[in-house]
Amino acid sequence: MVQAVSQPMSFQEFLAWKPETGRYELHDGVVVEMQPTGPHVREASPEEKQVVGLLNRKLNALLDQEDLNYFIPNTAMVQPLGYKTGYKPDVLMVDTAALTQEPLWERESVITLGSSVKLVVEVTSTNWPDDYARKFEDYEAMGIAEYWIVDYKGLGGRRYIGRPKQPTITVCQLVEGVYETQLFRRGEALVSPSFPGLRLTTDQIFAAGAQDFSSF
Repeated sequence: MVQAVSQPMSFQEFLAWKPETGRYELHDGVVVEMQPTGPHVREASPEEKQVVGLLNRKLNALLDQEDLNYFIPNTAMVQPLGYKTGYKPDVLMVDTAALTQEPLWERESVITLGSSVKLVVEVTSTNWPDDYARKFEDYEAMGIAEYWIVDYKGLGGRRYIGRPKQPTITVCQLVEGVYETQLFRRGEALVSPSFPGLRLTTDQIFAAGAQDFSSF
C-alpha cells in the first residue's frame, strides 16, 4: 500500500519515497498520482498502453534505421527548473552522449538538462490541463527541442484543440526559446521537425487508442 503524503516534499525526498509501482509525479512539492483515461483507474488503461507502445516501437525503429545515438529509457524522470517538480513522461528520448553532463542520471535516472532530451511525449488523459499548460511551460523553459501532446480521445480544452473537440496531436517545436505548435488530426501524416524521416500517421495512433478490450 502506498502511504499518503500530506506534507510538501523536495525532489530528493520524492525520489526516496517514490514506490516502484504506479505512476507518480511531483508538482511544486506536491505528490500527484497520475490518472489515466477512465473512471477510478490507477494503472494505465489498455488503450493508453497501446498508444505508448506504438510510439515506442515507431521511434525505436527510426533510431535504428537512422543509426542515431539516442535511446528511450524504460524508467526515467525529468526535473524542470526548481527542486520541487519532477515528471515521468510517457515517452522520453534522450541523447546518449549528453548523459555525461547529467548530475543525477547514474544515481537516480533523472534528466535535468533540456539539451539532453531530443523528444518528450505526453499521452493525454484526465489530467490533460497539466499536459497543455504546466508541462508545456516547464518543457519550454527547460529548452526541450520537441514536445508532443497525444490527445487520442480529444479531451483537451477547446482553446487547445479547437471546436468541435476531436482527437488531436499537438507537436511543439522550440524556436528561439518559445514553442511553436502545429495540430494534427485524423487522416494526416504526423510531421516531426526533429525527425523528418519518421513515417507515422495520426490514424495509426488514434486506432491504437480505440481498440476495444472489453472482450479480453
